[in-house]
Amino acid sequence: QVQLVESGGGLVQAGGSLRLSCAASGLTFSMYDMGWFRRAPGKEREFVGVIMWRGDTQSMSDSVKGRFTISRDNAKNTVYVQMNSLKPEDTAVYYCAARQRFTSSYSYWGQGTPVTVSS
Repeated sequence: QVQLVESGGGLVQAGGSLRLSCAASGLTFSMYDMGWFRRAPGKEREFVGVIMWRGDTQSMSDSVKGRFTISRDNAKNTVYVQMNSLKPEDTAVYYCAARQRFTSSYSYWGQGTPVTVSS
């Protein structure tokens, strides 16, 4: 079955950096757009960004644009989000999700990895 497993979360001071990884299995990874989402305590899930199946296009939310970058390694079936200049408001559980190319809905989700940014 399809599995998405996030890792790399933790505690970091404001202004610091983290890189999250999401390892995928059970799907043809190169045929999926990969998205990152987050849910902060007491808030709705928020879109962070997405990288398209070929890796040549990514779209980031305004709240993280210029600070976060998504990349992927299709040979390793892994997608990453590099998070720089972290702020306390970036504290959330971060999830990766897979969307089959040319479709609009995410079919598969990971279990999430927590990120806490201290001020």
